[in-house]
Amino acid sequence: MSNNPPVTALVTRAANGDRLAWDALVERYAPLIWSICRQYQLGAADADDVGQTVWLQLLDHLGDLREPAALADWLASTTRQECGRARRAAWVSQPTGHVPEAESIPDTQTLTAKQEMLAAEWHAALREAFTRLPRGCQQLLALLIGDQPLSKAEISVQLGISAASIRPRHGRCLSKLRHDPAIAALLDADTATDTGCPAQVMSGVITGTS
Repeated sequence: MSNNPPVTALVTRAANGDRLAWDALVERYAPLIWSICRQYQLGAADADDVGQTVWLQLLDHLGDLREPAALADWLASTTRQECGRARRAAWVSQPTGHVPEAESIPDTQTLTAKQEMLAAEWHAALREAFTRLPRGCQQLLALLIGDQPLSKAEISVQLGISAASIRPRHGRCLSKLRHDPAIAALLDADTATDTGCPAQVMSGVITGTS
């Protein structure tokens, strides 16, 4: 999501010392870093070290990133570099001393990392947008997509609304969600890049699988 305005805003705020913005960046992109670590087959301790190193590097360079909106690419590249170093260090310590090339990791794994990052961004945006929905919409969606979705009759009793009104209310709530600025920005960027991620995530919200 290199054209995602919220990312640029978060980077700017974090560079100015906004701890909440920094925490939001960590929450949004931690799945990308861990995914790449898994692809390099790092153990938990090495993956944790790589993650800490990457975040420390970002903290040092946060104020002088040339393209803040391309933060995901910067993090992915830096993580791959650190994972390569960790792998080489681990292999050098082995009796054979053989050092595999980092490029030996299939490109399809990089694609998986990008897909996981996109999904993480979408879930973060959905959580943010959900908090801005009217309380009635929050309650209805929570009941519809919970771990144990309720029947229309049960929802009718809990919310004090008619069963016949649930479906149209659900549609209006989803429309509000789609038009939230956080979701609209990602929809616009996704249309330009044709990733297909929003369809999957929004489908999850609608069907209760997100």
